[in-house]
Amino acid sequence: MTEPTETAETTAEEFFRTEIRAGRVVKTEVNAKARVPAYKLWIDFGEHGVKQSSAQITARYTAEALVGRMVVAVVNFPPRRIAGFKSEVLVLGVPVEGTDEVVLLAPDADVPLGARVS
Repeated sequence: MTEPTETAETTAEEFFRTEIRAGRVVKTEVNAKARVPAYKLWIDFGEHGVKQSSAQITARYTAEALVGRMVVAVVNFPPRRIAGFKSEVLVLGVPVEGTDEVVLLAPDADVPLGARVS
């Protein structure tokens, strides 16, 4: 068991400025230009549109298995260019200690695309 680390406190107001929304992966490709193996994801957020994301989740998921999967992502960070690919949202997951795996966070049932996490 690891020792707890101190984290900086934040306020509810600061947290609620972060928009975390549910979406469904509609397309995936391997990002061949990435230094660390990654996928290009296209995620449908309903009325918020289809957004792109680069995700280093190849150790646990195949590209085919991701299509149709619900995910949650931060949608109001500025876009970043990652290995030549415009990443518009940050898909959320939990790294598995001692491995290269990341377990994606997702609703445990279908929810409306674009629904905000609260």
